[in-house]
Amino acid sequence: MGGAEVKHSAGILDGRTVLITGASSGIGAAAARVFADEGAAVVLTARRAEPLEKLAAEIHAQGGRAETVVGDVTVPADVTRIVDHALSAFGSLDGAFNNAGWGTLGTPLHEVDDAVYDRIMDVNVRGVWNCLKAQLPVMSRQEGGGTIVNTSSTAGLFATGAISPYVAAKHAVLGLTRAAAAEYGALGVRVNALMVGSTRTELMEQAIEAVPALERAAVARAVQKRLAEPAEVARAAAWLLSDRASFVTGGAVPVDGGCSAV
Repeated sequence: MGGAEVKHSAGILDGRTVLITGASSGIGAAAARVFADEGAAVVLTARRAEPLEKLAAEIHAQGGRAETVVGDVTVPADVTRIVDHALSAFGSLDGAFNNAGWGTLGTPLHEVDDAVYDRIMDVNVRGVWNCLKAQLPVMSRQEGGGTIVNTSSTAGLFATGAISPYVAAKHAVLGLTRAAAAEYGALGVRVNALMVGSTRTELMEQAIEAVPALERAAVARAVQKRLAEPAEVARAAAWLLSDRASFVTGGAVPVDGGCSAV
């Protein structure tokens, strides 16, 4: 094999520009690494600059392409600016992973403060709404259309024990996903959602450290009896964003270790 050229197969997102919200940690950061490894130019956004810059530097060191834009998905002007940055940096917006979310645990419905309800709805529902409003016109006008994946949850299918506004919000994400898929399919845009089960993110680790019994409760319903690793969720998103999922739209794809099967 001496002197022979080593040929590397193209990744499933090769040549595409993909925007990732909530990219500073957890599933979003894992998606940045996975998508870049699959050949995508990634545009990373979240509210915290430092982790975004560190992640982008890591991707650059591996030979990938990454841009960072600090912004808040609950602010329409921020989302428009983020999409515009993707277009100016890479010339297109071929995919989007609308992953930013927020929730809390353990508060009965009648004790949930209105401000907590508003925050959960703003980030999880209005955030996806703002992203779709900015992304869909771009993708529907460009040659080749585009693909969008929204992060929902098993809480979008049934009450998981998560705080009640979070359950309602993740149901709403599935509704927005299906409506967008139906409205923009003829324009070449596919829209799907991931129903994510309990995942070993930084927030989950902190919660388990505070209440160790939470881990057993979090995996009790799952067939596989374990938490997902963020990269496992990210790989499912990469597949949906790729041409390998070309006949999948309007879907709610479970990545939950079998939680929704029982």
